[in-house]
Amino acid sequence: MSNIVYEMPCSHQYDLSTPLLYVTKSMYENDWHSLNHSHHFTELLYITRGKGSVFILDKEITVRAKDLIIINSYVEHTEKSSMDDPLEYIALGIQGVFFSLSTDQDTPIPYYRYKDTDGEYLFYLKKLVEEVQNQKKNYAVIAQSLLDILLIKVLRRNTLKVEKTENQKLSKDIAEIKKYIENSFREEINLDSLARMSHINKYYLAHSFKSIIGISPIEYLISIRIKESKMLLKTTSYPISDISTIAGFSSQSFFSQSFKRVTNMTPSAYRKSKAKS
Repeated sequence: MSNIVYEMPCSHQYDLSTPLLYVTKSMYENDWHSLNHSHHFTELLYITRGKGSVFILDKEITVRAKDLIIINSYVEHTEKSSMDDPLEYIALGIQGVFFSLSTDQDTPIPYYRYKDTDGEYLFYLKKLVEEVQNQKKNYAVIAQSLLDILLIKVLRRNTLKVEKTENQKLSKDIAEIKKYIENSFREEINLDSLARMSHINKYYLAHSFKSIIGISPIEYLISIRIKESKMLLKTTSYPISDISTIAGFSSQSFFSQSFKRVTNMTPSAYRKSKAKS
């Protein structure tokens, strides 16, 4: 008789203890009206069937079956389904973590997409949904364990790393700064003014904002201004110089430079492209 014993190492490398907040299954129907939104927790979306798009920070990501999308906390997003091949997905809300690229400690990301070619992630997600639907004895413990396994399987690819975000007050402060930028983007805003408003050291603020949101406060401010200017270019005949001022840019040249960097188009070219469509 042959007998092979495999000793298990005493390693806590992946002791995540990440609270599972909710599990949901969604299917596109005529009453689906998804609005742009964000969460104070990280969300995992797994496309089980169909195709469509996920819009994240004004960027469209095409999705289809077997795509796993990880969206970090406080990142605005929404979903849009194909009418011909309606979207179906499983969504998980997980508390107290954010994902960043494993190749660079200071590169947090707003989202990441994995392709589950062999369906391994779906296996654990289906088991997780089954547990919360049937709610047998200790189902919450099993669901939490299945989440831990799923995350470890994702981290095995060595593309991402996960870090705990235990400072809830900091997350709340950053969320308030983010909301202030969204409501006051037409005003003169810089890192110094945000630091004064929030009573946070400006360098710590910049690092923390990027760690939680995925981009710097000024990059986020510019993205909001670009979003506003795109709407004005599409829906009004205002001169570009006026749109630059309305959107909060300090000069038309800086507006044009920022717009082209974000969209790969000049404001004039963007307006013409939307007029044709």
